[in-house]
Amino acid sequence: MKEKIISILSELRPEFDFTESVNFIEEGMLDSFDIVNLVDELETQFDFKIDGTDVIPENFSSIDSIAAVIEKSKNA
Repeated sequence: MKEKIISILSELRPEFDFTESVNFIEEGMLDSFDIVNLVDELETQFDFKIDGTDVIPENFSSIDSIAAVIEKSKNA
């Protein structure tokens, strides 16, 4: 799953190396528009829906946090 997330992020923002980052938001790699696009792509690729209350920057600040919100959403 993490490899797929990195692939999606790299397509969204190819100028960044998401494998080396600690916090995508603090480092300016993703903004709110990117998060909306990322949510759409994740929902399409993984075939699930993320609850609107989970679309907060903290849930999209790292590979691990993105994987966690996917797991939570898939199990809801």
